Amino acid sequence: KVPVLILSFFQHALNSGVRRYHVAPVLCQRAKVAMSHFEPNEYINYEKLEKNINIVRKRLDRPLTLSEKIVYGHLDDPAKQEIERGKTYLRLRPDRVAMQDATAQMAMLQFISSGLPKVAVPSTIHCDHLIEAQSGGEKDLRRAKDINQEVYNFLATAGAKYGVGFWKPGSGIIHQIILENYSYPGVMLIGTDSHTPNGGGLGGVCIGVGGADAVDVMAGIPWELKCPKVIGVKLTGKLSGWTSPKDVILKVAGILTVKGGTGAIIEYHGPGVDSISCTGMATICNMGAEIGATTSIFPYNERMKKYLGKTGRADIAKLADEFKQHLVPDSGCQYDQVIEINLSELKPHINGPFTPDLAHPVSDIGAVAEKEGWPVDIRVGLIGSCTNSSYEDMGRSAAVARQALAHGLKCKSKFTITPGSEQIRATIERDGYAKILREVGGLVLANACGPCIGQWDRKDIKKGEKNTIVTSYNRNFTGRNDANPETHAFVTSPEIVTALSIAGTLKFNPETDYLTGADGKKFKLEAPDADELPKLEFDPGQDTYQYPPKDGSGQHVDVSPTSQRLQLLEPFDKWDGKDLEDMLILIKVKGKCTTDHISAAGPWLKFRGHLDNISNNLLIGAINIENGKANSVRNALTQEFGPVPDTARYYKKMGVKWAVIGDENYGEGSSREHAALEPRHLGGRVIITKSFARIHETNLKKQGLLPLTFADPADYNKIHPVDKLSIVGLKDFAPGKPLKCIIKHPNGSQETIMLNHTFNESQIEWFQAGSALNRMKELQQKSS
Repeated sequence: KVPVLILSFFQHALNSGVRRYHVAPVLCQRAKVAMSHFEPNEYINYEKLEKNINIVRKRLDRPLTLSEKIVYGHLDDPAKQEIERGKTYLRLRPDRVAMQDATAQMAMLQFISSGLPKVAVPSTIHCDHLIEAQSGGEKDLRRAKDINQEVYNFLATAGAKYGVGFWKPGSGIIHQIILENYSYPGVMLIGTDSHTPNGGGLGGVCIGVGGADAVDVMAGIPWELKCPKVIGVKLTGKLSGWTSPKDVILKVAGILTVKGGTGAIIEYHGPGVDSISCTGMATICNMGAEIGATTSIFPYNERMKKYLGKTGRADIAKLADEFKQHLVPDSGCQYDQVIEINLSELKPHINGPFTPDLAHPVSDIGAVAEKEGWPVDIRVGLIGSCTNSSYEDMGRSAAVARQALAHGLKCKSKFTITPGSEQIRATIERDGYAKILREVGGLVLANACGPCIGQWDRKDIKKGEKNTIVTSYNRNFTGRNDANPETHAFVTSPEIVTALSIAGTLKFNPETDYLTGADGKKFKLEAPDADELPKLEFDPGQDTYQYPPKDGSGQHVDVSPTSQRLQLLEPFDKWDGKDLEDMLILIKVKGKCTTDHISAAGPWLKFRGHLDNISNNLLIGAINIENGKANSVRNALTQEFGPVPDTARYYKKMGVKWAVIGDENYGEGSSREHAALEPRHLGGRVIITKSFARIHETNLKKQGLLPLTFADPADYNKIHPVDKLSIVGLKDFAPGKPLKCIIKHPNGSQETIMLNHTFNESQIEWFQAGSALNRMKELQQKSS
């Protein structure tokens, strides 16, 4: 029973006209709403969020954006934290952590190395990256369980020992599961995958990070993030016809480019928001990773409330209603940049090839492809992925397929379907969508990432054969989906993929063009219409979740010393207190260099838990400016050309430090910290570029490397692969203080350039200690 005192307080507050949020903390305290069904004793703490927001609002004395409310609402010390967008580093306390199986291996190995007994915040592991698309869902899943048994056993036992929930293979894609079970309005969640921002579709600040960042949060240490700028995207009008939520982010990517969102949160607002479903908002937030954004977010609204109710979380929606003023932006808040999109005028888009920001209206792509010499015949259409695998996505694709079947047509292109989760798979089977998609010629794959991340045993072409595929995925970097550099991959919505797969050509525009039915008569596809959520409750399908035991201290975690897939970590060496002198240049990279180029996925995923083995893919996709080739660099000690990893290993053996020179937005793409661990493991010390992608720059710092940028980007041209470099001034290394780089040319001449960095004091300590993990251990030893 509620004490009389609290009832009296309610009555007084209501009678005196006190605003609802003054009452809300008491309601929250009484309600004790769990974060998820899987953690009944871990509660949503809107009280603390509200308290922190009020402290910061009073200090800043201005209206706050939604993302500012949630970010600043999670500050470790809101009263003293220095806050300046784009400048200061914030110390934050996220609510939870999520890891996918490819990145969780290294994250858990680092956590084991920390010596801590249990994670400090709710954390989960999701097995979605190691299932290769080959024959179809059931067969591929059985094969993956057999091939990856050692890794799955390691993750399951490590989860049990350290208090981490474990989603077994077949559960689905991490981001869809988070949306269904863990994200909620106002949450701050970090995940070891770059598409973690998917959770912004439910009003959360969900940020992709490397494994070392996740270890900080799991260890109960405040997590550092440079205070994000805020880019506002004002949506007006209403989505209709063939235009989908995917087209919003495809349009934004075309405007901002792959680096336009770096250091910023993309905050969607305006009256157009209400015409987008919750899963549609998640799609938009998900692909914000492609413009380099820290994360993306939508304000809490009725569409989110509806989704929470349908996924069994009406209690969270009810609590969010009480705190809604903190889950939407303040009136009059200021953005660093504003983009306005009229949804009523937005046309269906298709982006690519080779980069996700090359935007085209679907109506233009056929002509553009012919002009550019891109293949117009579509070999494969693929729908699903963490970006577009919701119930609504599958329904809209089925609505297109149903029309083709009614006229006796099937797909001219090969066609694959990836359900986002076991819950989605079971529900589309029950409701007939899967049957329709199979009948039109589709192959339903396992509930996993599959071809989106290169887990695709593709047989219909030979490597080097020029061809086109269309997908509802998020990335289309060279070779990403099938390891073929001649595959021209285009990204669009699931319904457009389906329509183009039926027509078999990029020259088909479903808004205006006609198809010819089996009876010889022409017909036009009507714009698809489908329910955003099932009329019945979701079918949960098979139970694939493993709860961690209350006490995991007796649990044993196996890592065989002879394993080729798992390897316990050894600490990296500490900085010796000296400047880095006469470093060789391993490679000067020409053009785009994503984390796929630095640490390829696909067949290399099997080594994500074995640092030495995975290091054999270091920079094998990067183009060497000296000869225009990939995986071919000059060994400065022998003058012979050879593979990048072999050359790095030779330098390490000879005790020679080395550097990498990069171009713009170095490390774009995936959050994979292996792209930072590998150069550190093989003796690298410095990465100098024109600019970095956010996650990769942080990952490099975490592993004790020096990510530095040219003070003058034109200085990129002053360094040649045969030069030697010295970084001077490390004894006086300090935040905001540039470092000198002395370039020694083979002819004996020298020149000096200036290099900038974004290190703060604690990050400098990471470098000095050898890595962030080393520094954590030092602090633990001091405290004990």
